[in-house]
Amino acid sequence: MTGKTVLITGATSGVGASAARSLLDRGHRVTVTGRDEGKLKAFLDETGHPDRLLGLISDAADWEATESAVARTVERFGGLDAAVANAGFTSVDHLRSPGSTIFDGDPALWPPMILTNVLGPALLARAALPHLEAAGGRLVLVGSVVGVKNSPANLYSATKWAVTGLAENLRMYATTRGVGVTLVNPGMIDTPFWQDNALPAYSLSPEPVAAAICYALDQPAGVDVNTVTVRPIGQPN
Repeated sequence: MTGKTVLITGATSGVGASAARSLLDRGHRVTVTGRDEGKLKAFLDETGHPDRLLGLISDAADWEATESAVARTVERFGGLDAAVANAGFTSVDHLRSPGSTIFDGDPALWPPMILTNVLGPALLARAALPHLEAAGGRLVLVGSVVGVKNSPANLYSATKWAVTGLAENLRMYATTRGVGVTLVNPGMIDTPFWQDNALPAYSLSPEPVAAAICYALDQPAGVDVNTVTVRPIGQPN
């Protein structure tokens, strides 16, 4: 890619923020979205590049907010070459009690996770695809290893299996319109996603996963890389 415009949801920390920084370092224009105004401001102040970086408060699970983020990106930068559906999380209940499952977790905490993880990528695809078609661009969905390898009664895992299926049925549609679709499945990553929970020593930093996103976006016209799984060495599952 040379001088392209990329929108990344949920990009004020972790993989999304790392991908945004990498793309900016390569000379691209980037829009990042997030729900926390303080985190967004801190990211924009730290990252710089105000001429090529747009930050927007936006809920990935809200249609009007997603449609507006795409429209404002196109208005600011003149088009959209790639969109990365990165926003996603697991419930605090699951993080604080790793053994909690569909059978003993708190159902009140599930709807926001399901909406962000499953509805969010679909909304981004709906808003972005017309612009990606015009540009011959690419849609990247950030899934998870638990979206290809099940975990017992784990609802977060089920949401990422939904993303795996969504990536393939979007690919079948988008490829006939000249748009590539890539699913990036990270393994265990050391990011704020895990809050204060201990991670194994082998956990990856966000940078290798961000590099996989950039790899997908760097593919030449006519090449569609569909699935990239990135595990740390030492992760057995």
